[in-house]
Amino acid sequence: MSFPVPTYTSRLDTVARLLDEQGLDAAVLTPGADLRFLLDSDIDTHERFTALVVTPADRHVVVPAVDAAALRDGVAGAAGVRVVPWTDGEDPLALLELPAGATVAVSAAMTADHLLALQARGVGTRNATTVLREVFMVKDAVEIAELTRAGHAIDAVHRRVPGLLRPGRTEREVAEELTTMILAEHVTVDFVIVGSGPHGADPHHSFSDRVLADGDVVVVDIGGTLDSGYHSDCTRTYVLGTPSGEQRDAYTVLRDAQAAGRAAARPGITAGDLDGVVRRVIDDAGYGEYFTHRTGHGIGVSGHEEPFIIAGDDTVLAEGMAFSIEPGIYVPGRWGARIEDIVVLTGDGCVPLNTTTHDLVAAEVAR
Repeated sequence: MSFPVPTYTSRLDTVARLLDEQGLDAAVLTPGADLRFLLDSDIDTHERFTALVVTPADRHVVVPAVDAAALRDGVAGAAGVRVVPWTDGEDPLALLELPAGATVAVSAAMTADHLLALQARGVGTRNATTVLREVFMVKDAVEIAELTRAGHAIDAVHRRVPGLLRPGRTEREVAEELTTMILAEHVTVDFVIVGSGPHGADPHHSFSDRVLADGDVVVVDIGGTLDSGYHSDCTRTYVLGTPSGEQRDAYTVLRDAQAAGRAAARPGITAGDLDGVVRRVIDDAGYGEYFTHRTGHGIGVSGHEEPFIIAGDDTVLAEGMAFSIEPGIYVPGRWGARIEDIVVLTGDGCVPLNTTTHDLVAAEVAR
């Protein structure tokens, strides 16, 4: 169990309160981040229907009989959540105990076949992501502690990256070593990006058999999951040898933009306005066309969740929210760079959870 039982009962109580305030009959939440957050469960029942049902007055979980023991022996049982098993051949939707004509909040991760089956029974549905956004977006002290631990874990890996980068190695070889290092600090690896030279201009490049060369700028974006279910995510940019004048100048702009974002991140600013602060620095320096994505995303028991730091988003940021600030400059076919920190909003600003240098770190190249 990742946290004491009262942590989970408090979360369930908050969900029940939000449902009551919004006039909804229930939440029907399926495996994934929702069950990890509310029941400390990573259960995966594949095509078999599983759902936690929370109402303003009750809570139970419908689960295949073959998986019921794991929930009964975990947080669900300890928190007084009824475990209602079903066997193959039974109708699990009949066990949801929803009133006729109910309107419910459903997980964004609910599969289409289950969602359509609910709707075919006359159940009205709303996206639980928007209904329950308060409980997920604003982190409590326990969650902030886990995200801080995750930040330390991924920082420990980034500190070792310069020693992995040298001409003649492939991106794949570097990624394999990074995978081992991430697993030493986390329980799972979420992703490994090693984008060297022109591959660095693709923000979501993974890794390839490209051979690193002297002068390459290398984007390394890595993340993993802790045993508590909380995620890390951090990007740093490295160079093999000496960067060109163009690369140095562009990287200085990028570093200034990321610093401006951290300075502006505080309660009361909107997500869209924060994106604008970062984007203006890059635009004003003439690199705007090369910054091709949003400034950031929330993080917690999901690697990407609300709030999204994106133009036009009027979400008012609040104390306790955790999200990335990760501007990038990507010159197609040539090179790219990105700096990413996870930050948590405090009463009057933010605290970065990643502490490795923002400099363009040079890996030593034998001459």
